[in-house]
Amino acid sequence: MKVEFSPPDITELEIQEVADALRSGWITTGKRTKRFEDEIARYCGTEKSVCLNSATAALELTLRILGIGPGDEVITSAYTYTATVSVICHVGARPVLVDVKKDSYEMDYDQVEQAITEKTKAIIPVDLGGILCDYDRIFSIVEQKKPIFIPRHAMQEKFNRIIVIADAAHAFGATRKGLTCGNIADFTCFSFHAVKNLTTGEGGAVTWRHITEIDSDALYRQYMLYSLHGQSKDALAKTQLGAWEYDIMLPGYKCNMTDVTAAIGLVQLARYPEMLEKRRKIISRYLVGLGERNLQFAPHYTSSSTSSGHLFLVRMEGQQREIRDRVIQDMASKGISTNVHYKPLPMHTAYRRMGFSIDEYPNSYRQFENEITLPLHTKLTDEEVEFVIDEFTEIIQRIGL
Repeated sequence: MKVEFSPPDITELEIQEVADALRSGWITTGKRTKRFEDEIARYCGTEKSVCLNSATAALELTLRILGIGPGDEVITSAYTYTATVSVICHVGARPVLVDVKKDSYEMDYDQVEQAITEKTKAIIPVDLGGILCDYDRIFSIVEQKKPIFIPRHAMQEKFNRIIVIADAAHAFGATRKGLTCGNIADFTCFSFHAVKNLTTGEGGAVTWRHITEIDSDALYRQYMLYSLHGQSKDALAKTQLGAWEYDIMLPGYKCNMTDVTAAIGLVQLARYPEMLEKRRKIISRYLVGLGERNLQFAPHYTSSSTSSGHLFLVRMEGQQREIRDRVIQDMASKGISTNVHYKPLPMHTAYRRMGFSIDEYPNSYRQFENEITLPLHTKLTDEEVEFVIDEFTEIIQRIGL
């Protein structure tokens, strides 16, 4: 038996919608993309959403629209994928990395509080595996640090405090205290990459909470400008009879979503509740099957929050990196694909060259050295789940777990 790690769950419904988009004669940003944006906003409970070609684009455009750049600092986790931090570098700001809490994938909020300076303009929490961060604590810190916040841009003046931008690449559909992810942080950036719960192949979106001082329609237009070369009209508007003329309002970027990818997303979103439920059942089965072992599992479902169930993160308590890597190889020999989330950024060449050292992030290293991510996706059969449990149990028994 071969068990894939995270294949896309594509049905004939998505294929038919894509075929209809192709036959329509309109395949770039158009009516399907706009409808997908409306559906995402409705799902998240926000006024607007913007669809783009990646979560990376969503994060970077948000930083740029907020006027964050050289001379500014943005705080985020050392335990994340590079996209969270590369966008900070792209806009010329300084990334400030903090460690995670002991035995946790969340940032150490005490360290976040201590890291804030007059240069801090934003915090980017990472909802790893689809588990939402403690936004109550984050906003409490932001409010406490309000007196030292120095705005350097009109958008920053409207907030008059540090802005919270969620890297929710894993967390579409998660909830916390009755609120849906997308309507908790000031801005929330989602990924619809091929391995995500809801996929468009490549793609992403950004949503934002209602901000009294900011016109959501005007903010939406800003994202449109930044995402399509700073052009005053999108391609669809330019096709109207006699409406060829346009202006370039700023030297923007090219990161719009197309109708072909939005077509996949529209069907995926309609199927999403049942997909989330299947993930929940798989996680429950893993916990029952592996719960007697000396393992730590990421807390997907609590009394106050519900994860999107994106990753099944397992830590083999007390084991070192070499043992973890051997387990991965043994699982592969049985035909089971696994992964590691994540190798902390200070361990990568690019970030070591920036002066970061893993020695300053001991909790991140301890999380990483014995973490293994088991397959979790909606194409898994009951038989495959049992196979993963049986083989993983047999392999870790050999190392005394």
